[in-house]
Amino acid sequence: MNTEKIHEKFVSLYGEGGRTYSSAGRINLIGEHTDYNGGYVFPGAIDKCIVAEIKLNGTDKVRAFSLDYDASVEFGMAEEDKPSEQWACYLFGVIRETIKRGGVVKGFDTVFAGDVPLGAGLSSSAALESTFAFAINDIFENGIDKFTLAKIGQSTEHNYCGVKCGIMDQFASVFGRKGSLIRLNCKTLEYKYFPFDPKGYKLVLVDSCVKHELASSAYNARRESCERAAAAIKKNHPEVDFLSDCKRVWLDEVRDEISSEDFLRAEYVIGEVQRVLDVCDALERNDYEIVGEMMYQTHFGLSKLYEVSCEELDFLNKFARLNGVTGSRVMGGGFGGCTINLVKEELYSRFVSDVRAAFAEKFGHQPKIYDVVISDGARKLD
Repeated sequence: MNTEKIHEKFVSLYGEGGRTYSSAGRINLIGEHTDYNGGYVFPGAIDKCIVAEIKLNGTDKVRAFSLDYDASVEFGMAEEDKPSEQWACYLFGVIRETIKRGGVVKGFDTVFAGDVPLGAGLSSSAALESTFAFAINDIFENGIDKFTLAKIGQSTEHNYCGVKCGIMDQFASVFGRKGSLIRLNCKTLEYKYFPFDPKGYKLVLVDSCVKHELASSAYNARRESCERAAAAIKKNHPEVDFLSDCKRVWLDEVRDEISSEDFLRAEYVIGEVQRVLDVCDALERNDYEIVGEMMYQTHFGLSKLYEVSCEELDFLNKFARLNGVTGSRVMGGGFGGCTINLVKEELYSRFVSDVRAAFAEKFGHQPKIYDVVISDGARKLD
């Protein structure tokens, strides 16, 4: 991210420069639709980020300029001061959630921009929230711990942006560490870093540039399926709170008590929880071939059992398999968006060229390609 344009705009608007902060977008290598089932996710921060320059202005107002939207806004920090601009609600929400937790926030000026692709499932909103949560905590010396900073971002989504998201995106943006992925237990919030240094491989996102409308209603339906399956299993095994607590044989015990659809959804989730653990073991052995195979298994499960893929994503996944890509799967909620691909470096150029051409021939437009490197999360730049 080029910080010079941000600084130039900041100086032109507000005079002297301020402090600069950044936080990253994220990928999730494996562990999809496991968060609300109390399972593991396995994200990492990436080298696509939001950068903000900030300086106190001696007032009780915030003046903010978005370089990407080429727009400015000014607002107070009381609940009734919520701005009408959607992009500004993320910043306002972070301020309000910080104040609710006893943090001090005074008026400041800011200019910010980012290179996290919008609509690609890389959590640009979480990067924005984490940038300002970290910056406000640092500038005003509030002493808020990193877990709470992540929860400030999550609560911003819930209370000011209308999105009932889990904690993974903000957690990855705040806790990200260069060269490591993070296994997060969404039930206990315990986490552990695992090395991710795939020498000889590249992580490549292939963005289908499509998003199908049934995503939100289908998401809710699958969550309800999982809850019904877990409730049926709990009758035999009272210790079960989430599907992540279940053994595969326990699901077989209730096969005749739940619908075939609920059974398939639960079968996917229980398998996916185990795949996250298998990938962690493989990374500790530096075995990226196993990592890749688990990614293919996840895509199969998301497509055939959980049914959240679509024609475009299945095409990209099959193309990757047939062209020697080590691992590939749909990343995110499904029904469009990206596949995440683990590609050997010697195959990279040909794969990118061929997949663009093949997808365009099939669907009439080229996919977007994003190379990503696992990087640090929220931090002060200067």
